[in-house]
Amino acid sequence: MKNQTMKRIIKMLKPQYKSIIIISILAIIINVGEIIKPYLIKIAIDDYISVGLWEKGIMSIGIIGAIYIVIVIIGEILNFITTTATSMMGENVVYSLRNKLYKYIQYANIPFHDKTPSGTLFVRITSDVEDITTFFKDVVSTFVKDIVMIIALAVMMVTLNYKLAGICMLMVPILVIMSTVITKISKKVREYSKKVKTKLNIFLAESIYGVKLIKIFNRQYEKEKECKELSVKFWKSRMPTGYVEAVLVALLFIFENLGVSIIMWVAVNKLFGISLDVGVIYIFVTYVKQIFAPINRIIENFETIQEAMVSINKIYDILEHKEYLEDFEEGIELQDIKGKIEFKNVWFAYEGENWILRDISFTIEPGQSIALVGRTGSRKNYNYKFN
Repeated sequence: MKNQTMKRIIKMLKPQYKSIIIISILAIIINVGEIIKPYLIKIAIDDYISVGLWEKGIMSIGIIGAIYIVIVIIGEILNFITTTATSMMGENVVYSLRNKLYKYIQYANIPFHDKTPSGTLFVRITSDVEDITTFFKDVVSTFVKDIVMIIALAVMMVTLNYKLAGICMLMVPILVIMSTVITKISKKVREYSKKVKTKLNIFLAESIYGVKLIKIFNRQYEKEKECKELSVKFWKSRMPTGYVEAVLVALLFIFENLGVSIIMWVAVNKLFGISLDVGVIYIFVTYVKQIFAPINRIIENFETIQEAMVSINKIYDILEHKEYLEDFEEGIELQDIKGKIEFKNVWFAYEGENWILRDISFTIEPGQSIALVGRTGSRKNYNYKFN
């Protein structure tokens, strides 16, 4: 199942690979700027302010400040470009998938529509497509950026002071293990919530489509009651997810501030032979806070990824079933039509031996009118093609 899902994701990503590469490169450049900014402040503190100097040769605090401002401006411009490009990529995916689904629905045969409720198709073409769009916007475009950011920050911290970096990095695997365990526990809860949400959306769509029938048969009270029950069920299914997200956020906050506390404690007491300048303390505190931001994003995106995986499989479970598609090029082209229709021993069924017509024979002469009589839902209004 996982391999099939990955193949489907690759199929969706393939048309967008150029956008993904460009966005990833820009994201890496932004990351470099985010790493350089604290280092510039570290240089200003240790090499200039702490020794009472304002300039050394051609370099001065003013020039360092100017470089800092240029990096900020370039970073914001690139952020604007990546945000815009990511949104366009997500919308392209929506456009492509929605049109493919709608085309499939239009060309699908009657047996497909008999077994697939219209509300289900409505959810696939709206809610499920939007889940995939969120996946592209929030995960695909930031994943490379976050991974590169974590690695680059780790390398910088080791370069500055490998002992303190090692102490700080001990918290990362502990956090990842705890987050993974909590995420696995919550996976089933999210899947159940997704199923309830789908049922609610299907109910709402079909109720709106059939509101005239509901009013004709005076079923407003029953439908209102059913809607409330599904809404309460969905609300209850979402509550555990909220608790899980709150626990993850709390864990990240605790570990982030624990890292800052360790740095200050080690620096003040000069433990393990570690002696740090003020600028190095500042840059370590900043990097620890920065390294937890992408970790936080990756963990928070677990829910988006899981919901997108479910939606991708549901959509492609429809698109990949080609046996339901009708070929409108098939059939016999009629010549010299004279306006006479004759049925001779016609049998017809949509599935197996569930016959709709049983050995029917009759003739409709030109200009003659006939009436088809049958109970509601017996498909009197369908047009059949006979050879």
